[in-house]
Amino acid sequence: MSKSRVLTGITTTGTPHLGNYVGAIRPAVADSQNEDIDSFFFLADYHALIKCQDPTLVHQSAREIAATWLALGLDTDKSTFYRQSDVPEVMELNWILSCVCAKGLMNRAHAYKAAVQDNEEKGEDQDYAITMGLFAYPVLMAADILTFNAEKVPVGRDQIQHIEMARDMAQRFNHLYGETFALPEAVVDDNVAVLKGLDGRKMSKSYGNTIPLFLPEKKLQKHINKIKTNLLEPGEPKDPDDSTVFQIWKAFASPADTEDMRRRFAEGIAWGQAKKDLFGLVNEQIKDARQRYEEILDSGSYLDEELRKGAEKARAEAAPLLDKARKAVGLSRFS
Repeated sequence: MSKSRVLTGITTTGTPHLGNYVGAIRPAVADSQNEDIDSFFFLADYHALIKCQDPTLVHQSAREIAATWLALGLDTDKSTFYRQSDVPEVMELNWILSCVCAKGLMNRAHAYKAAVQDNEEKGEDQDYAITMGLFAYPVLMAADILTFNAEKVPVGRDQIQHIEMARDMAQRFNHLYGETFALPEAVVDDNVAVLKGLDGRKMSKSYGNTIPLFLPEKKLQKHINKIKTNLLEPGEPKDPDDSTVFQIWKAFASPADTEDMRRRFAEGIAWGQAKKDLFGLVNEQIKDARQRYEEILDSGSYLDEELRKGAEKARAEAAPLLDKARKAVGLSRFS
């Protein structure tokens, strides 16, 4: 039985936080150890340039994200872990796909439409500060996927449109030039937790409400203590289903410990005690990985070697498919 090929990209902006770990990293690391899955994980550093023009931040984020995945047990022998910018085949396919992608398709992209709407509401020109990177990044995302003929792409619901666009481009290419690309499918796991942040909104770098994953112990405790709670006193029953503290607890605890904490909420556990217990739980689960993370960051050569190894594996997979696409469009040798 052939393995199912699954591809996951991680944009290199910001520092990984608890929400990233629970929602994306933890399930993906488990997939990397699954013998039935051919896993591809990449640092989407070209995508980062759309959002961030600070080269220091882009570089540092790539280091931190790569170190995070490796520290948490990503098996780079069983999976392919690479940096997008180390695989030039992706950018070449990006152009080829641009030549079959309808502009009207890009006009319908959610991020572009939201940027246009924001400009209109502010009384600006529709295209104010909108780069071609923002406008056309669904094409690059399609190239990320189709370069490896990935069959399944785990995404959040807000990213489903991009997978549908990749399918559209693959179908258009296949129609014009013959069967070349597999049609990818979006995989949305509704059981994966979407954590709330310090202010009760979705934990997101854009909201500035995150709890970075590998904070030193004292800083981790301080961040957890900042989680917004209500004014209920100790002894007063509290609703666990309306609590960020409980939600994060549930994402890290066993089912039995989750039920025990639910009971303690009903009995009126003090917020201070609940946060103290949450810190203990999270810290215990990540402390070994935190130490490994620090060691990896201190050894840039280890990161470079892992990504070099990953790039070689990725390019070995990408080159034959790109060669097929080049020949299909007429870019073959004359001899």
